[in-house]
Amino acid sequence: MNPPLILVLNGPNLNMLGTREPALYGSDTLDDIEALCAETADALDLAIDFRQSNLEGELISWVQEARSVAAGIVINPAGYSHTSVALMDALKASDLPVVEVHLTNIHRREAFRHHSYVSHAANGVICGLGPHGYALALRGIAGILAEA
Repeated sequence: MNPPLILVLNGPNLNMLGTREPALYGSDTLDDIEALCAETADALDLAIDFRQSNLEGELISWVQEARSVAAGIVINPAGYSHTSVALMDALKASDLPVVEVHLTNIHRREAFRHHSYVSHAANGVICGLGPHGYALALRGIAGILAEA
């Protein structure tokens, strides 16, 4: 039997981790975070499909595709958190458990970052814990799936 597949989505500019504002986002790269997610998923008997896009429409298409192949979604929507009603709607329509994750604490940053449309579609939100937030998000999804 195959382990449940979790789609791990990363939004715009996260491909620049490690070089983009390291004082804020740290020195870990997106590849480092993917390795952490793979290790965590393996320990939880989950499979992951880890993706990044700078394009809102591509993220939405991936969420729509997830309905037929995934058991849950972990998403760091990055800047689309604060702007994308369309991404929120796609996540709601997926009927999958969703955990939103942010590397930084969005509530300690600029006021426009305090609101996330994606949070309206998420079972839970983890922010401010750096890459470790992804591991916690996968643990959260595993718990939701175990209770279902």
